[in-house]
Formats: sequence, C-alpha cells, structure tokens
Amino acid sequence: MSNEISTAPKRLAFFERYLTVWVFLCMIAGVLLGKLAPAFTTTLSQLQFGQGSQVNVPIAVLIWLMIYPMMLKVDFTALGGIARKPKGLAVTLFVNWLVKPFSMAFLAWLFMQHVFAPWIEPEMAKNYTAGLIILAAAPCTAMVFVWSYLTDGDPVYTLVQVAVNDLIMLVAFAPIVMFLCGVANVVVPSKVLITSVVVFIVIPLAAGWLTRTALLKSRGKEWFEQKFLPKFHPVTIGALLLTLVLIFAFQAENLTTRWLAVLLLAVPIVIQVYFNSTLAYLLMRRLHVPHNIASPGALIGASNFFELAVAVAITLFGPGSGAALATVVGVLVEVPVMLSVCKICNQSREWYQTRAMTR
Repeated sequence: MSNEISTAPKRLAFFERYLTVWVFLCMIAGVLLGKLAPAFTTTLSQLQFGQGSQVNVPIAVLIWLMIYPMMLKVDFTALGGIARKPKGLAVTLFVNWLVKPFSMAFLAWLFMQHVFAPWIEPEMAKNYTAGLIILAAAPCTAMVFVWSYLTDGDPVYTLVQVAVNDLIMLVAFAPIVMFLCGVANVVVPSKVLITSVVVFIVIPLAAGWLTRTALLKSRGKEWFEQKFLPKFHPVTIGALLLTLVLIFAFQAENLTTRWLAVLLLAVPIVIQVYFNSTLAYLLMRRLHVPHNIASPGALIGASNFFELAVAVAITLFGPGSGAALATVVGVLVEVPVMLSVCKICNQSREWYQTRAMTR
C-alpha cells in the first residue's frame, strides 16, 4: 500500500479549478436537452443491459471512463497490507451500514412528514421518504473513485472499501430498505443489484488490471506511470460531466414541474452528506488512520450509489413517482456537495495529520 502523501492534492488545472461551475452548467444542459429533444432523450434512456436491468448503457460507459483510470493504478500485490491496517475499513462499514441508512430514515421522516408537512401531501411525503431511504441504503460505488482521486486517496484501499461495501450490499440492501420503509412486500430486484455490480465494478476492474499487467510487462513501470497514466487525467472529469448531462436529461420533466419538492428534498440530503462525512473523518483521525485512507473513507461514508438508487426507485415506484424524484435530487445535490467535501478534506490535510501522526 502506498505511503501517506504529503504533497499538494492533484489538480487538472482548468478542469478542476472551476469544476463546480461545470457541474451546474451540465445540470442545466441536461434539463435543456431533456426538454428540447425529448424523443432523443427517451431513446437514450431506454438503452439497457438486458431487459429489466435498469442499467443504462450510455451512463455505464461514462462511468467506466471514470473508474478505469483509477483501476489502472491499483497494484494488487499491495492488498495484503490492508489486513494489517483495518481501522479505515471498519469506520467505513460502521458509517455506511449502521449510521447512514438509519440517520437518513430519521431525517426523511422528520422533514418530509413533519417539518415540511404543510407543503407536502401525506401520501407523497411517504413516497419521498421511501426514495430518500433507498438513496442512503446504497453506498457509493462508481463515483467514490472520482472523489478518491481528487483527494489523493490510496487507490488500493479505496478499492477494498468499495468492494466490501458491494458484497454487503448484495445481502443487506433489500432488508434495510424493507425494514426502514416499513413495507413488508417491497421486493428489491436482485437483477438490478447484480447487474450494477458487474457493470460498474467487475468490468472496469478487470479491464484496468489486464491493461496494467500487459503494459508494465511490455513498456515498463516508468513509461506506464509517466507517459500512459497522465493521458487519462482529464478523462475522469469529462466523463463525470457528461454523466450529469444524461441523468438530468432523463429526469428533466420531473425536475422542472416539481421544483418546490426538489428544494425540500435537498435539505435532508445535504445534512446527511455533511453529517456522515464529518463523522467518518473525525473517527478516522481519532484512530490515527492515514489521510489518504481517511479522505476517501469519509467520502464513501457520505455519498450514495445514485445510479442504483434511481434504478431501484423507478422499478419499485415508477419513473414519475416521488421516490424516483427523491433519488434524482440526490444526484443534483450530491455532486456539488461532495466536491465541497473533497475541498475540505484537502484543505484540512495538515490539521488532520497533526493528530494522525501523533501516536
């Protein structure tokens, strides 16, 4: 496993410097695309990996482009080192599975069914609550590699954190959603879960490993790290922005006709992101976990697998439902908020290390 990085965090110059601006512009572009070219948008949204999988092909390809550069950096010979430093993984699992779903269920109940009750019909409030629970019960898979890159995260440790989360998600996601929603007959389709894990993790991981192995053998480590990897630096951010354009194009009608609900749904999501990221970050600092493990761990603890959440909400409640809208608002809020969390992690690196390095 790589040593703690003490240099300044990675930067992609023009792209990263104004990344929040590009994110908002892509959101606007997505909504305009959905409103001005509905037939084209519908055609794209219906391209799936198999009937009923709910995994969109264009979005999957873009997510591969986000994950693949990160996977190229993974040295699997370093995996054994994680067993000797399990604290970061333990904190990640604690926050993801014992804190986040339940804290979001409480926040959703508090805001949707009580604080905002004058503006939301009771039945719709329950629908929104279910969508927020689905959003929080699916830990981040694809996007966390972007956040890890932006905070100089340890790629190997990040991979393990995500992989273990995915394994737990296969058996825990549906029971948690059913328990917290209080609907015994809710069936979360296993095909959606399995297909998502294969598409978003297994395929790009295998491609990255095969590429790394072949190029290290044929061209050497120096060429691979100094010449080949830098070419992918702008690819991750570009794929992120295009992904946002598509997601918001697919949900343009919902976002423009129910704008008040969008604002109200954003409140518990924002609180949840900052609460869980802060909790994970401070716990790791308390346990002397290195910063390049703590930063992506905090980001994993706060972010959600929104591709899966959107698919499950649409499958269970329909594309025009309040639950589906809640998961889409999760995308709207999460990206700019998570960028702010990345910035906080980078700017607090020196403060964090004064504790983490004192043993």
